[in-house]
Amino acid sequence: MPVLARRGIPLLAHAELESPVPPLARDPRRYATYLASRPPSWENDAIRFLVRLCRETGCAVHIVHLSSAEALETLADARAAGLPITVETCPHYLFFAAEDVPEGRTDFKCSPPIRERANRERLWEGLRNGTIDMVVSDHSPCTPERKGLEAGDFMAAWGGIASLQFRLPVVWTEARRRGFGMEDLARWLCRRPAELAGLHGRKGTIAPGQDADLVIFDPDAEFEVAPEHVRHRHALTPYRGQVLRGVVQATLLRGAVVYEGSGHLSGVTVAPPGRGRPLVRNRRS
Repeated sequence: MPVLARRGIPLLAHAELESPVPPLARDPRRYATYLASRPPSWENDAIRFLVRLCRETGCAVHIVHLSSAEALETLADARAAGLPITVETCPHYLFFAAEDVPEGRTDFKCSPPIRERANRERLWEGLRNGTIDMVVSDHSPCTPERKGLEAGDFMAAWGGIASLQFRLPVVWTEARRRGFGMEDLARWLCRRPAELAGLHGRKGTIAPGQDADLVIFDPDAEFEVAPEHVRHRHALTPYRGQVLRGVVQATLLRGAVVYEGSGHLSGVTVAPPGRGRPLVRNRRS
């Protein structure tokens, strides 16, 4: 962390510190069994530890995929004290609730875990008051075999959710029903991630001199997630059967159309080859 501090680079941390938990003698097919195996205290302890190291070293810290709303007070206090700490959460923590995860549906497994409904609402409040800076996918794909849906064993299955494609409609569906607007979405999904990556001034906002990376988005269109809509390599997703609001009609990369939809999620990629460029962080030497 002292080296990163001198270079002006943040430490990105998966914030869980393991500590003993009571013996788990319950059915591994029940989501509650897995949830009890990774309690909020693991996240809360890790975040307190990272805040202390941030204060001692001066190194900026970014908390990835926050799931425990209990840590928000610690983070807010650290920010109020002027410590360089940023925080992200993920669509699945803002959309799902532990009480609703069906038995054996290991496609819902991720770490930290999806927590209870009351916790979810507190995460939304963290976004509202600015304690949480951004919403990222934490895209974590795997083969269907590693998810073990047939056995439905939450303790044995791969932990991770593939959700990159659905981040925008998932967040918009829930944000809209809580009174947020497109400006909030642009901040959480575009501007703040670009700032964290050191790409401000080039990416993340619509302004003169910025790359014309644009999405043509119908905020009122609805669709039900079905396997044929999934563009990830593997179609396994906990969003299967969910009705989401918001459909991307076209995507532009630096002004060139690289995706064009046709009414629904069916669409054709029209990207010319070789459009990518290396992105180097703006930072101190």
